[in-house]
Amino acid sequence: MNCIHLLLLTNFKMIVSIITNINHIQITIGDLMNKLMEFLQKTVEILIVEDEMVLAIDMESSLEEMGYEISGIESTAQDAIKHVNENKPDIVIMDINLKGYKSGLEAAKEIWQTHKIPIIFLTSYSDDLTVKKSMESEPYAYLIKPCREKDIDIAIKTALHKHNYFFKNKNLMSEQIVIDLAQNYKYDRTKRVLSKGLNSIKLTGNELKFFDILSENPKESVSFEQIISYIYRGESLSDMGKLRTLVYRLRAKLDAEVFENVYEFGYRLKLD
Repeated sequence: MNCIHLLLLTNFKMIVSIITNINHIQITIGDLMNKLMEFLQKTVEILIVEDEMVLAIDMESSLEEMGYEISGIESTAQDAIKHVNENKPDIVIMDINLKGYKSGLEAAKEIWQTHKIPIIFLTSYSDDLTVKKSMESEPYAYLIKPCREKDIDIAIKTALHKHNYFFKNKNLMSEQIVIDLAQNYKYDRTKRVLSKGLNSIKLTGNELKFFDILSENPKESVSFEQIISYIYRGESLSDMGKLRTLVYRLRAKLDAEVFENVYEFGYRLKLD
């Protein structure tokens, strides 16, 4: 079986939706392709974490032929973490099962939490338990060995584009941004706190992500696809079950409607 994109976060249609829905700016497909090419032509440094050296060297050669730069090759979780701390690559391709006392999953989780560098898992395992554990490090793709060069290239490009989109405003977050919602609710994007009056509302990590994505452009609607890919990182975009459950439980916590459904499209905040 060829490489399976269990967690590939986006496709061309989604990229079109993301870009063309920002502030309702209408652009042509030609403009979109020019923007994508401009972004993807920038030098991209990749760290390969693989304890089978023959595979690692073969991947390094393939990636260099695609035009990427290799930040390095590491064979253990400890060395991978140290490499990222010192070199700050743009993306990490991580084998889940590494030799040593730390797994690739543990290394990826630490790298993501510390540096927010996108992770692509490369593994021989696709069982439910392994996939579930991998979610903790919020990978952008999950590729099954053996996989084609084209699959890796697509995973890298889409992961980088998605990462660039969701974190493009991170430098602005040093300024306090508080959004006034309906019924005296407020959402502090800087502190990631939902409150009513003097009382803060305890939210789960995914509930906070829900408010993060809706509050990025508070007056705009956000599509189901964008919300699902942002919160669940690679879940099937056609599976609405988890999102519906999240919304149901979130509404049960609140005594007022601070966001609303946009028919057959997505959700948006209800502003004061």
